[in-house]
Amino acid sequence: MSKLICLGIESSAHTFGIGIANDDGKILANERSVYKPPIGKGIVPNDAAKFHEENADIVLKNALDKATLKMEDINVIAYVAGAGLPTSLLVGANFALNLAEKWKLPVIKVCHQIGHLEIGKLTTSAKDPIFVYLSGGNTQIIAFVEDRYLVFGETEDIPVGNCLDVVAREMKLPMPGGSEIERLAKNGKYIELPYVVKGMDTSYSGIATSSINLLRKGAKKEDVAYSLQETCFAMLTEVTERALAHTDKKEALLVGGVAANKRLQEMIREMCEGRGAKLFVVPEEYSGDQGAMIAWTGVLAHKMGWKAPFADKIKQRWRIDETEWLKT
Repeated sequence: MSKLICLGIESSAHTFGIGIANDDGKILANERSVYKPPIGKGIVPNDAAKFHEENADIVLKNALDKATLKMEDINVIAYVAGAGLPTSLLVGANFALNLAEKWKLPVIKVCHQIGHLEIGKLTTSAKDPIFVYLSGGNTQIIAFVEDRYLVFGETEDIPVGNCLDVVAREMKLPMPGGSEIERLAKNGKYIELPYVVKGMDTSYSGIATSSINLLRKGAKKEDVAYSLQETCFAMLTEVTERALAHTDKKEALLVGGVAANKRLQEMIREMCEGRGAKLFVVPEEYSGDQGAMIAWTGVLAHKMGWKAPFADKIKQRWRIDETEWLKT
């Protein structure tokens, strides 16, 4: 068995996840519980935190059972310290710190965004890609330059995943809404929506508002879903292509919850093929928030002797480009 085994805790938003990884890059467990708000509603932070508190011990037991390990086998604990919802982050932080104190283990604070990028690299054969990181909480075009991940472009307002969720809530669809929008879009027709690209940055709040207005005027859900996807994903394809051209990289890697969308994959893959680049997509199990990405990033951080650049338990708006990180 590997000498280093890390238990990682994810709790940045609606998911409480615990993953276990070793320093051979093997994911031994990846268990989770997901808070689902009422239909038509967004995340209620205090309710999500309470849900995480109630499920933390169960998820831990499931993860250890899946890995056929005991806490005595764990060498290091990692937890997501930001970015995310403060109430949710604190549940994971306190749970991790209590475990670390009880079992006398070192603790690693993990940047949520780096977790998504590193699990993407681990589970694909991408070496040095443009990362297209898309989720309910983030929309960023990222690449590794010198000693850190740099953001080449990002949303100016709400992330694309949040945009999809906002429109899905108006449609009274279950959360998270991206998969429901994707399902409806297969039978839709195009209606023009605002297309907003500013250099390398994008904007989605106006698209969400226009989509909601169309629904309230009687437009078909399928047509709005199709138009929403086509517009948002065309914008993302444009800025990804610009990043590939600027950096002369030959790989793109889709990570984050929205990466699972097949239409998005199709559009970016076609663009990459036209440029002689290759598209990689994180496996669906590792696209949304999960503990495995925190465990694996904890392994990397521990091996390189990396320390978080702050002393507090959490940092709600921890940006990936604030953090020095060795190339992995």
